[in-house]
Amino acid sequence: MAEAERIIGTPDNEAEAGAAAAPAEQPKGRRRIAVLVGVAVVAYLIDLISKTIVVAKLEHRPSIEIVGDLLKFTAVRNPGAAFGIGEAFTVIFTAIAAVVIIVIVRLARKLYSLPWAIALGLLLGGALGNLTDRIFRSPGVFKGAVVDFIAPAHFAVFNLADTAIVCGGILIVILSFRGLDPDGTVHKD
Repeated sequence: MAEAERIIGTPDNEAEAGAAAAPAEQPKGRRRIAVLVGVAVVAYLIDLISKTIVVAKLEHRPSIEIVGDLLKFTAVRNPGAAFGIGEAFTVIFTAIAAVVIIVIVRLARKLYSLPWAIALGLLLGGALGNLTDRIFRSPGVFKGAVVDFIAPAHFAVFNLADTAIVCGGILIVILSFRGLDPDGTVHKD
């Protein structure tokens, strides 16, 4: 009888064995989604808080020197993209940010890699930060100018959402070169 219970209690083919292992994998995927959401929320809140402070304390005031002439905080409203390019295309940048957010949310369902969760969380938080400006700041809905304030010498003025986007993008490039996919598989080319 013990032999029969052992046989019945053990999956006798690979499909049943895979089905038995699936519940253990799902929490791992959920944890990765929680990391993605957590990183996105932190990046978004840091960006939102910093922009709120900049608008309240720095806008229409002189720049604050952080590291002499090398780094200053100065409030700038940017209706365009990086380096102020495309000021007439604010609506298009808004649409692009919305598409990026949708793609990240859809990709999250297949996410089993912690580094990818962090990278996508940075992208999501940054995209949400700049999208919030484009929707809610003047001159109007979907035409709002992004608040930029970090001004390194001889470079474009940017914000913390831009920093999150760039860091997330760099991490994605590194992960891609290392052959790591969002679903956790590794390619050894």
